Amino acid sequence: MGYDVPLWHKTNLSIEEAIAYTGIGIGKLYEMTSSEGCPFVLWIGTRRLIKREAFDDYIAKSYSI
Repeated sequence: MGYDVPLWHKTNLSIEEAIAYTGIGIGKLYEMTSSEGCPFVLWIGTRRLIKREAFDDYIAKSYSI
């Protein structure tokens, strides 16, 4: 049984979900989340997830990405 949780209610987003949520391209998201100090990436082994609320804050405070 799957759960249909809207993206804006999820705590963490996959890269594909983050693309749909923000419209930012895959290359840019990988570039942003590859830096060691990225405040909104959560690594689970080799899988990266986007912490949605921290990502929202980061985008709200950014002039450009």
